[in-house]
Amino acid sequence: MILYEYPFNERIRTYLRLEHLFRRLGELVERESPIDHHYALTTIFEVMDVGARADLKADVLKDLDRQKLVLNGYRGNPAISEVVLDKVTVQLEECFAAVNNLAGKVGQSLTENDWLMSIRSRVGIPGGTCEFDLPAYYAWQHLGAAERQQDLQRWIAPLVPLAESIRVLLKLLRDSGAPQKVVARAGQFQQALPQGRTFQLLRLRIDPAFGLIPEISGNRLMVSVRLMRHESDGRLRASTDDSAFELTLCS
Repeated sequence: MILYEYPFNERIRTYLRLEHLFRRLGELVERESPIDHHYALTTIFEVMDVGARADLKADVLKDLDRQKLVLNGYRGNPAISEVVLDKVTVQLEECFAAVNNLAGKVGQSLTENDWLMSIRSRVGIPGGTCEFDLPAYYAWQHLGAAERQQDLQRWIAPLVPLAESIRVLLKLLRDSGAPQKVVARAGQFQQALPQGRTFQLLRLRIDPAFGLIPEISGNRLMVSVRLMRHESDGRLRASTDDSAFELTLCS
């Protein structure tokens, strides 16, 4: 099954983008090729660009605190394990403390590294990181893999509190939804959302054997899914078949 996720607000959209970048970064750092470590560095710069939002840190702290209050409301419920509740609450408290202790915006400490910033300034230029433009960077790429990985881990360290906080918040959000089987009649599906409840994330799972791609749109009142088929000429065309998929609304 292929999983597609659709955020209903800008805050969750930012969280998903950062999660995507952190996953990519984790995979690239584990590899040993200089080209993989080059793209690990460019991913660090992308995280810094996304994290430059002035209100990101405040949003994360607010969400961590809100989730803690929600979980504490379950205390005393016989259907809820106090052990699991304590474990998640401790995670939230640790994440809150770590993010709260970050100085300034996400990755701000890295901006004080002139060498890194010289690379960042040229990454956006086609071929801008050639050996004649950045000889010191070229030399770094010829170091041993272990030494390069050690440097990358050191540069990633200031980003770890944010990565862990977003991982925990998105896990709690995804766990809040209950999947339902639905059918798109003639490739179209619409569902009105219940009033009085704010959904933040839509998750859609569909069998890749169908060869269909969902185009998702939504607001606080309704969600809409149009199933498209990738034709041999490279164009997307609307499907007219009845197709089943799994839908989860998370709040």
